[in-house]
Amino acid sequence: MYEDFIRERINTLRMQHNLSEYQLSLDLGHSQGYIQSITSGRTLPSMSAFLDICEYFKITPLEFFDPAINNPPLLRTIMNDVKTLSENDLLLLSLVLKRITSPQADN
Repeated sequence: MYEDFIRERINTLRMQHNLSEYQLSLDLGHSQGYIQSITSGRTLPSMSAFLDICEYFKITPLEFFDPAINNPPLLRTIMNDVKTLSENDLLLLSLVLKRITSPQADN
């Protein structure tokens, strides 16, 4: 179950960044067929290699396992900014977010 997810997620991230399996393998410091061996199901990355892959794509392991997060680096920056807001500013931001995300906002 998780093995397939890991393979598919690496492949998705690779394609989102317009990288060949060959180029990603070399960028990570492995042999040219390393990523292909992962995506084909022959092997899985070691923990160290997995962390290198996360670092390469500038995502945390948590973000790796949550593909619903769009643009993790931007979201991290926003979350860090939100942590500095006062309670009143947080309430205001909450109202703005509700307005933006409500189905009626498209009208």
